[in-house]
Amino acid sequence: MHAIVQIGSGQFTAEEGNTIRVNSQEGKPGGKVTIEKVLLVNTGSAAMIGTPYVAGAKVEAEVVSHGLGEKVRSFRYKRRTKARKTLGHRQPYTDLKITKIVAPKN
Repeated sequence: MHAIVQIGSGQFTAEEGNTIRVNSQEGKPGGKVTIEKVLLVNTGSAAMIGTPYVAGAKVEAEVVSHGLGEKVRSFRYKRRTKARKTLGHRQPYTDLKITKIVAPKN
C-alpha cells in the first residue's frame, strides 16, 4: 500500500516503513506527525483519488531527525565596477518515517 501526500508545497510518495525527506516541519525527534492531506491511496486492489484530498485517509509518521541540506552557493557579479558578492544557503529538512497508512472504508 502506498499514498501520495502533500506536505507544504511538495508532494511525496509514502510507503509504510520508508523514510522521506521533506522541508522543515515542527516536532521533536521521536514525535508523531499525522498528515491528513492525502491526494491518492493505492491499496493494491483499488486506487482512491481525491478531489483534491481523499476523505478519511491519513498517514501517520514519526520524526526521525532534523538537519541542513548541502550548501548551495550563488555568485553575483557586475562588470567594470568590482562589484562581487558570494551567497550561501543550506535548506533545513526533516526526515519522516512512515509508520501507518490509513485508507477510508468504501
